[in-house]
Amino acid sequence: MTMSSTARRFLRPAFFLATLLFLCPVHAATTAAPEPSSGFVAELTARFLEARHYNRRVVLDTMSPEERGSHDGRVLNEALSFHGRSHPLLNDAISTRTLRMFLDNLDYQHMIFEREDVDTFETLYATSLDDRLSARDVQPAFDIFNKYLERLEEKAALVKKLTSQPHDFTLKEKLVLDRHEAPWPATPADNAELWRLRVKSELLQEKLNKTVSTEAVKNVDLRYERVVRSYKEFDATDVLQLYLSSLAQVFDPHSEYLGPPSKETFDINMRLSLTGIGAVLRSEDGYAKIVSLVTGGPAETDKRLKPNDKIEAVAQGDEPFIDVVGMKLDKVVSMIRGPKGSTVRLRAIPNDAVDPGTRVLVTLVRDEIKLKDQEAKAKTIELPVGKDGKRAAGRKAKLGVIDLPSFYADMKGGGDAKSTTRDVARLIAELKKQGVEGIVLDLRRNGGGSLTEAISLTGLFIKDGPVVEVRDSAGGVTALKDNDGEVLYGGPLIVLTSRASASASEILAGALQDYRRAVIVGEKSTFGKGTVQSMIDLEEYMPPFFRSGKSGALKLTIQKFYRISGESTQNRGVIPDIHLPAPADHMDITESSLKNALPFDTVKPSEFARTDHVTSALHGLKKASKSRLLSSREFAWLREDIARYKKQKDDKSVSLNERERLAEKETDAARTLKRKKARAAAKEPAPEFKEITLDVLDGIPPKPVEKSTETAKAAAPAKEGDGEGADYEKAAAPDFVLDETLAILGDLIAANPEDKAVAGGVRSKLALP
Repeated sequence: MTMSSTARRFLRPAFFLATLLFLCPVHAATTAAPEPSSGFVAELTARFLEARHYNRRVVLDTMSPEERGSHDGRVLNEALSFHGRSHPLLNDAISTRTLRMFLDNLDYQHMIFEREDVDTFETLYATSLDDRLSARDVQPAFDIFNKYLERLEEKAALVKKLTSQPHDFTLKEKLVLDRHEAPWPATPADNAELWRLRVKSELLQEKLNKTVSTEAVKNVDLRYERVVRSYKEFDATDVLQLYLSSLAQVFDPHSEYLGPPSKETFDINMRLSLTGIGAVLRSEDGYAKIVSLVTGGPAETDKRLKPNDKIEAVAQGDEPFIDVVGMKLDKVVSMIRGPKGSTVRLRAIPNDAVDPGTRVLVTLVRDEIKLKDQEAKAKTIELPVGKDGKRAAGRKAKLGVIDLPSFYADMKGGGDAKSTTRDVARLIAELKKQGVEGIVLDLRRNGGGSLTEAISLTGLFIKDGPVVEVRDSAGGVTALKDNDGEVLYGGPLIVLTSRASASASEILAGALQDYRRAVIVGEKSTFGKGTVQSMIDLEEYMPPFFRSGKSGALKLTIQKFYRISGESTQNRGVIPDIHLPAPADHMDITESSLKNALPFDTVKPSEFARTDHVTSALHGLKKASKSRLLSSREFAWLREDIARYKKQKDDKSVSLNERERLAEKETDAARTLKRKKARAAAKEPAPEFKEITLDVLDGIPPKPVEKSTETAKAAAPAKEGDGEGADYEKAAAPDFVLDETLAILGDLIAANPEDKAVAGGVRSKLALP
């Protein structure tokens, strides 16, 4: 069968819309899965298209799909043909795994459903979901979700019953913390016992927090009422997102369906901007409550809305107000957002109103809001450097740190589009201007982002050559290169990583390690995500007369990436040159712990020439760092924390005995107090960093910090305690990982003094504003 030119016109742009490398957290387990093929991409896309052809409604607190017309099989067949589908990929085995994934996504701890429910679902759907999807039947998702809601309400009622009963906290009982691998309870009595222990644990925690018993009961009851309310606010799109994402995650943990609200949030996080009023909201007791206001945004400039105010109604322009009390938060947010320059009106309940009937009416003009806290930023510090770690005897050198939270990019492009590489290049240019002799690139909280930005950012530190290899589902391997022949920064460089550094972060760290261009410092490995996702806009798959602007998108795994050494980062991550121990080293929080993670493998290495800035110095750097760690008070405490965490992890349960828990709490408090006093007694000066933001480079002065009453109180010396003014309360825990990384950078500078000239003498590889 051939594809029509019309189909090609609206299929091609969608598939190549965006190539992404993002960490996507999912629940942990361990199994292998087949790699996705182009056929899988096509079939899954088709299923999502079909599922989108339903109207859905809430009827008597239950949900059901209602077909509104058939987009027949034309787009399905043409999509499958376009992506080379030669055999069906959905089968009984996939159906069984999809069902289990959907049940786990709803009830991860296996405490809501009962064994009888699961048996019924397996009888009805275990081998039929594939056939039903082929017939555009998504009714099972709603049947299962409705049963989940029913069971959830039963559990909330059970919680109320249990909180009203006395509990004996002198018994030697324990609560198992993770029941994911445990079977669903066989009987209602078994389930009730699980919930008795869970409620007892929460009441004990409230008691340890010195909450009055009546308030403790109220807190626990409200907690589960909120859970029920949040799930009852699900609409059909939410259910489908969970259901169809469960199907996608059978193949790998990073494929998923994004409904329109989730797709909008994803786009905002990538481009670091939105159009709205600049208010951060959260749901509280049915209201959209203002948490904070974005500096310079319309709401903050207007001055009438304040944190803790509650939004009661929203109106567009001159239209009537719509009451939003009890409405899902993402719907409230979507009503407040809108085109730049348009008007939105809010009716809010002021937090500081004396009269509970007071309301404030606010009219605001929407504007572009930039998410400044997620931009790259830099700072400088002057520290002594000395050979073989002898810092005290050395001279002082100015060092730079660049904090990069993600590899962001505006996927729509354009000359002034948001770009990680452009932002980091500006920061590097400023650091060079200020005479830094070395740079730390901090990727500890960077979960990934744009593949293109990862490659171009790596290119700021190398002259040219391959950065990463990608293999598609057909087995073809392509090396993606930096080709401009220029280096922006060629001086001493350290990349600081953690177990949370994922995907695009691993491409950059792996490439700079393979080139021997930088020293990699951090926890025992990075996250280990070695797959590439494509964002497929379902709107682009539909003929014009079917497009509504509310079709969501698919994020599908289409490729694996490899280091230029030929090794995948999948499951293994990037191993640092210098390991700094951390509790996360022992946590199941990386790719290898995710269900259906793809396996590690290798491809043929790329041909590349190592710059080798670090090999000769690496042995000395390791030796000096090890010596510092052995004598470091902070790392000694860290080793204690790691040992304690490992013991708790092996136990897998928590005591419900009040005396035991109180003793643990007192021990923890004493240990914390002892450490604070030791830091204060040492009288070690805090590092004096000088911040550099993109706003500063644009000539925008930083906003003065206004201390709240609470902040002022916290900053004041305590009047009681150990009789010495309790100055230890002001001795905050240092970022000793960054401190040690800067010490390693100082050693690298001392070991390679010739690199100092390179750092300041290479011409820029970007046209900077």
